[in-house]
Amino acid sequence: MRQPPIYGDATKLCNAKGSPSMLARKPKMMPSERLIRKYSNRRLYDTGASRHVTLDDLRQLIVAGEHIKVVDDKSGEDLTRAVLLQIIAEQEQFGAPVFSPELLEMIIRFYGRPMQAMLSRHLEQSFTTMLRQQEAMQAEMTKALQATPLAPWAELARTNMQLWEQMQRATRDAFTGSGDSQPGGTPDPTARNEKDKR
Repeated sequence: MRQPPIYGDATKLCNAKGSPSMLARKPKMMPSERLIRKYSNRRLYDTGASRHVTLDDLRQLIVAGEHIKVVDDKSGEDLTRAVLLQIIAEQEQFGAPVFSPELLEMIIRFYGRPMQAMLSRHLEQSFTTMLRQQEAMQAEMTKALQATPLAPWAELARTNMQLWEQMQRATRDAFTGSGDSQPGGTPDPTARNEKDKR
């Protein structure tokens, strides 16, 4: 006996293509990168804004949350890391430095060693944690400003300084393997006494 054609499943599929539930499952678009071209005369050109830019212009774009990609105009080589390092070096030299000479020496000692990959992951995780904590504090401060306009600023500055000191201590301990310090950064007297007994 001849079976009648089945259109039910096909109809459901056609209807599902335009349904809100199916549309909601589409993957979100990743934020696009701002393409910067670097010419042989070392000038940088922002293809999105159609204008020449400086390293400080790129720094301001990054601070605003933009993702940049720098390529050589002739060869197409990716120069992003080199330009980002230039921005950091410029800030360290002419702005408020982030890395102390001691910390820079420790980082240099890690190059070419087996622990280099671990250092990279440690720094990335430390900065990510600090940024998340800062965002949470800023959200709390927005609420607190409605009641006391000045006190939260002092508290935020104090907390940020503590977080930065904690991150530097954790990084230093990861480099040197030191563990005889208390959370506040002062030497642990018990550890010293134990050493004296020996």
